[in-house]
Amino acid sequence: MLQHRLDGPDDAPVLVLGPSLGTTWHMWDRQIPELTRHWRVLRFDLPGHGGAPAYPADSATSLAERLLATLDSLGIGRFGYAGCSIGGAVGVQLGLLARERVSSLALISASPRFGTADAWRQRGVVVRTNGLDPIARATPDRWFTKGFAEAQPAIVEWAVQMVRTTDPGCYIGACEVLAAFDVRTDLGRIGVPTLVVTGAEDEVTPPSDARALVAGIPDARLAIVPGASHLTPVEQPGAVTELLIRHFTTSWQESPAGPPPPVPLVAPVPPRPTGAIAELESAEATGIRSDPYDGGMKVRREVLGDAHVDRAQETADDFTQDFQDFVTRYAWGEVWTRPGIDRRTRSVITLTALVSGNHLDELAFHLRAALRNGLTPDEIKEVLLQTAVYCGVPAANSAFAVAQDVIREETTPDE
Repeated sequence: MLQHRLDGPDDAPVLVLGPSLGTTWHMWDRQIPELTRHWRVLRFDLPGHGGAPAYPADSATSLAERLLATLDSLGIGRFGYAGCSIGGAVGVQLGLLARERVSSLALISASPRFGTADAWRQRGVVVRTNGLDPIARATPDRWFTKGFAEAQPAIVEWAVQMVRTTDPGCYIGACEVLAAFDVRTDLGRIGVPTLVVTGAEDEVTPPSDARALVAGIPDARLAIVPGASHLTPVEQPGAVTELLIRHFTTSWQESPAGPPPPVPLVAPVPPRPTGAIAELESAEATGIRSDPYDGGMKVRREVLGDAHVDRAQETADDFTQDFQDFVTRYAWGEVWTRPGIDRRTRSVITLTALVSGNHLDELAFHLRAALRNGLTPDEIKEVLLQTAVYCGVPAANSAFAVAQDVIREETTPDE
């Protein structure tokens, strides 16, 4: 279950409010007096936020499933949902997982894909190395317009403290959730009334991201809020409250009366097919292995980053493409995907082997991969010290020089 609180009349329809990364349910405080005149409002905290238990989720789908389990435990069937930023990602998954239960959605400061996976994993490296203070200090520039930040120093300080008090491991986990989130091809399956809200001055999820949501979700509507950046419900609470009331009141009036029966999170197993289809599905059971290329490409991108893999693919030609396919299929699809050891351990082994072979170019991007896989700079230092004993001091000396540059570059927070 997710940490949550309920406000408003017990017999009113339920409206769920989802938070942004680094915030708590208090980001919705200024909406509560008006919304609770119409709804029973449920707010929740992300794992490790606001003192919530620190059990990181591995995907937006997992967060949506935890929320549905929380609602089930409270006996709540049908509900409306509004979520900001990562809370919007949860809303998208609710629209895909449980459309029979969702009366309507409001996606605020959201996107079908939040920036690049590399950028989110880089932020995780920064937090793992430096803690949350650098991220917290940069929060006002990301969340608020300059004028609001200057006029409301108390709210700015409150926002900074929310980030500082978040569990670092859960913050990193949420960065991984956003790195993996990409629903651009799924938006057409969201079959509930949807309002997309964006701040006119939001540079984190700009209006172009909101328009991409509207273009993909059937019959979605767009609202652009002037004078607002990323944390729109905090910066322009009156405008957001009015939009939510209008949207959810209309959707509840148009929805069928009464909540539908609970929807299982796991679809029932279909009858076993027969004939040619059964023969195809049983190929693995008969010893025919599926092509590991797609799984290898997924892991290769997660470990090395999209930018590195894109460069390798873009520079490949008729002479080198077969080699690139070989690396993806066998190194990444056959070995890196094996369950026997975790990615941190694989990074330790890989760094050691590269130092031993004096492969400094490969060492550089595998050092970046090691940081993304959870190794800290101190742990990398210990690995390289160990290689000095078994691979030789000259090899380790060269490796330390490469590692020093990579670690400085990867762990320095953006100004």
